[in-house]
Parts: sequence; structure tokens; C-alpha cells
Amino acid sequence: MLLDRADQAISSTDLQKNTRHLLDRIADGQQDRYVVIRDNRPTAVMLSTERYEALMSELEDLRIEAIAQQRLATQQPDTLISHAEMCAKFAGED
Repeated sequence: MLLDRADQAISSTDLQKNTRHLLDRIADGQQDRYVVIRDNRPTAVMLSTERYEALMSELEDLRIEAIAQQRLATQQPDTLISHAEMCAKFAGED
């Protein structure tokens, strides 16, 4: 959901007129995001860099989890090795 509250929506005109103020509110944590509306349609989302990085990190974690789940579902038991076997195989390969 793009908007949780009405104060998160800003027009592109308001963005042009109040860029500094809006960026300050996001940077200070007073506002978590703004959804920029142009021609009555959501066009962009403004987030703090911290929030953006947290979302990207969470997305990467979910991608890795999806790959792991897929591999677990399609694994062949005869191709598995134990942790001890893996350590022995790769010992000294620094």
C-alpha cells in the first residue's frame, strides 16, 4: 500500500515548491515517506536513504531465501555431503 495516511501524498507542484522542507522532514524522521502525485496518479515515492537501504537489504534476504527454498525442494539426496566432508574437501584452500 502506497499511502497509509493522507499526509503522505504530495503533488508534484508541492514537491517543486517545498523540496527542501519535504526532504528535511524525511531526513529528520518526521515523515517516513511521501508519494508524489502527478495528474492524479502516484508517480514516485520519496524515502530516506536509511529506509531505502533497509528495504533493499530485506529484498535481498527474501531473494536468497527463495533460492534456498527452491534448492531444498529440488535437491537430490545422493548429491549431499556432510559438513565434516565439506570441511575436509575445502581444508587449506585459502
